[in-house]
Amino acid sequence: MPVFDLFNPSEEHAMLRRTVREFVRDQVEPQALVHDQQERFNLPLFRQLASLGLFGITVPLEYGGAGMDAVAAVIVHEELSASDPGFCLAYLAHSMLFVNNFYRNANDEQRRRYLPKVISGDWIGGMCMTEPSAGTDVLGMKTFAVRRGDYYYLNGRKMFITNGALDDTTPGDIFLVYAKTEKGISSFVVESRFPGFSLGQRLHHKTGMRASMTAELVFEDCAVPVENRLGEEGESLLHMMRNLEIERVTIAAMATGIAGRCVEIMTRYASERTAYGQPINSFGQIQRYIADSYAQYMAARTYLYHTASKLDLDRPGQRIDSDGVKLVATTMAKQVADNAMQVLGGYGYFGEYVVERLWRDAKLLEIGGGTLEAHQKNITKDLTRRLDVIR
Repeated sequence: MPVFDLFNPSEEHAMLRRTVREFVRDQVEPQALVHDQQERFNLPLFRQLASLGLFGITVPLEYGGAGMDAVAAVIVHEELSASDPGFCLAYLAHSMLFVNNFYRNANDEQRRRYLPKVISGDWIGGMCMTEPSAGTDVLGMKTFAVRRGDYYYLNGRKMFITNGALDDTTPGDIFLVYAKTEKGISSFVVESRFPGFSLGQRLHHKTGMRASMTAELVFEDCAVPVENRLGEEGESLLHMMRNLEIERVTIAAMATGIAGRCVEIMTRYASERTAYGQPINSFGQIQRYIADSYAQYMAARTYLYHTASKLDLDRPGQRIDSDGVKLVATTMAKQVADNAMQVLGGYGYFGEYVVERLWRDAKLLEIGGGTLEAHQKNITKDLTRRLDVIR
């Protein structure tokens, strides 16, 4: 009887992992360090992901996607992030925050109009929720949209938008923008060519994730056709909650990718580096860093794939574990990266051994897509309401 593989539950999943891992080895890894150092997005390489069918990984075949599930999305993020988390973050913003989010909430006419452009990689997309004075407190957003005739006019600013810029002067092509309307929070598909849209500034000097572009976007009476509103006015809190679950699970996948690579690097280094005439992996202090890191990584990875296997992309309701796995995996990844730097000593502090970059990149995962504190609040609230999920 074949043994079930939690991390590759079908041959299709295993093939996807092999395909992405080979692409990462041959194409992503050679460019990762220089694009991080130069704070530059590798747009030509990014568009190659379309040829692998990755931009529509969770979109059904009839709409040009790959028709796969949350586990497949996790596999892609884990493999990309093991090499270049910044590049992977740009992928997450495009494929999850825009493409998946748009597909789940759009009507057929909207899907026919926009999905071919974004799944092919001709257009690069993102999602606009965070503002200069509103992040975790989504209801505190100030961007608003007023309907006049056949258009909504958006006014406000969105901050820290991944794929908001493709370089210093060029904005991304298309965005899913959340704004307050008369009936509550609504969402709109906004093309960067629409009148009233502008790139405020591309944000430089980030601690990590430097190979993805982060920007401020400005909306000044930005004219958006009524047919670009997703769903009914005021119902987008549901859209938001649904997509936050897959966003948090794929961020957790990025964390496990970082941690797995760090365990691999520190294990290899400790077997080759000698001190006092013997490999440093013979010393108990080093053994503790390696063994604890591996055990923590595997625990988080198991939780991740268990959660992904249960995730229903069409229906929200799995917030306890989507928050829980992000809470566990992101803190684990930062600690494992720190352990790897400690094992490598002075070499770990330089970019040559990769862990320095992974260490910097790991920190954002504790902030983006919901802070640790937000997850702790959500989990406590949900557990209090639903004691039946504990055991």
